[in-house]
Amino acid sequence: MKPVALKGKLYLIPTTLGEMEPNDVLPQTVKRTIDCIDQYIVENEKTARRFIKSVHPEKTQSSLKLTTLNKHTEISEHNTMISPCLNGINIGLMSEAGCPGVADPGAVIVKLAHEKGIQVIPLVGPSSILLALMASGMNGQSFAFNGYLPIDKNEKKTALKNFEKLSFDKNQSQLFIETPYRNNKLLEDLLQTLQPNTNLCIAADITLPTEYIKTHRITEWKKIKVDLHNRPTIFIVHKL
Repeated sequence: MKPVALKGKLYLIPTTLGEMEPNDVLPQTVKRTIDCIDQYIVENEKTARRFIKSVHPEKTQSSLKLTTLNKHTEISEHNTMISPCLNGINIGLMSEAGCPGVADPGAVIVKLAHEKGIQVIPLVGPSSILLALMASGMNGQSFAFNGYLPIDKNEKKTALKNFEKLSFDKNQSQLFIETPYRNNKLLEDLLQTLQPNTNLCIAADITLPTEYIKTHRITEWKKIKVDLHNRPTIFIVHKL
């Protein structure tokens, strides 16, 4: 009887949330995993190579084989990306979002791995979504991450009012993000749209030296000046 070939594993490798020393936020299991893996699925090859070098300076860059997964990747390419696992080779999945598969296109690869019987191993690392919720003082028992808001002004206003109502009706914290260069405009929209007693948490540059995490009612935020331009930020709304 022909022996069944062992499959490789898919490791979900967290990255830092900005330019900082990896050892400050990542456990040694991440370095040990990168030591042993040469094939990766990444969102951006340049930043992935820079991250791997920061974690493991001795690793030869020419030995790395990286394939890019982003919004431009064809669905037909997914099987090719994960095929090394079917031949017994371990693969690392990295994200620009910190944790692969969370607010990240890598989720499609994880789903495919499960369909093909490939073991998925998530490694510990910083998630801006969870860290913001932890530090917000809002409801961590019931919450929803809603991704990006609509760009259209009227649609955005409607979405904000809906999230505010949902947070009150379900006692559920509502999380969302914006493209960093639009953060200041979003804050303006929040202050103009939400009710004065609604709580808003702004969590910017999480884990970085410039980290800023504050929770206030809308009426208090109107008295505060904060510049969020081009700073990765999580917004959390909860009306009690």
